[in-house]
Amino acid sequence: MTRVSIREYAVTDGAGGPYAVTTAPDGALWFTMVHSGRIGRLVPGEAPASHQLDPACGPTIIAAGPDGALWFTEYRAHRIGRITTDGTVDEFPLPTTDCGPFGIAAGPDGALWFAETAADRIGRITTDGRVSEFPLPATGAFPSAITAGVDGGMWFTMHQANAIGRIGMDGRIAVHPLPTAAAGPVGITAGPDGAVWFVEIAAGQVGRVGPDGRITEWPLPDRGGRPHAITTGGDGNLWFTEWAGNRVGVLTTGGAVETYDLPTPRCEPHGITLGPDGALWIALETGSLARVAA
Repeated sequence: MTRVSIREYAVTDGAGGPYAVTTAPDGALWFTMVHSGRIGRLVPGEAPASHQLDPACGPTIIAAGPDGALWFTEYRAHRIGRITTDGTVDEFPLPTTDCGPFGIAAGPDGALWFAETAADRIGRITTDGRVSEFPLPATGAFPSAITAGVDGGMWFTMHQANAIGRIGMDGRIAVHPLPTAAAGPVGITAGPDGAVWFVEIAAGQVGRVGPDGRITEWPLPDRGGRPHAITTGGDGNLWFTEWAGNRVGVLTTGGAVETYDLPTPRCEPHGITLGPDGALWIALETGSLARVAA
């Protein structure tokens, strides 16, 4: 087993709820605090800072935008938020009420694309706040996470429909059902091999979908580990969190997997990103960010 070093950094109290984390152009880690309605910032080696939003808005996923700002979803307030690196916040209401925006990612067209979990839609917002919505060819699909593929499309998980979707810049949508029934796909990321990789929280598997739609799945050692988020590491492997297993795992593109226990029991690992320092960083809902270095 490859040796890794894991260290946790407290960024809020236990009620704050760090949920997602991303690396920004300013060389800092930015993260959401879903329970306290804040956006946090951490430069490795410095003290954390945070910016208060509406405490009940439920900020969830955060991503770096093409405009140098950070963009995030407000799951409970049904808005898209934007925060500059100096802390200026703008919020954009969405056309569909009670749509539950969750995943968000920058697209190849200079806009941000996001998933509306409760409305069966994929949304698009320009950097000046103009919103378009695209209905899915399914009801109750619960689209969740979204990522830009190397093929020029946006790929997303359809948690309840048990499928991976793709939307092109022309709005056309393709749906790829998963081989495993009731797998519950959640996190998704562009891989180092031109494919898209995702985790199946209900099946305890990592999946891969190629540009041609072909899907391959790898069972994890603990099928009850509840894998939640996934990202590509600086080593060219896929790194993922296991929410119930209290672990971080790594999978090579050839399917070899290793997992590592996190130091704090029941720390609720969620989002994961490649940090500005080349390490992997994980948002722990109990109040910390964990740094994982191989």
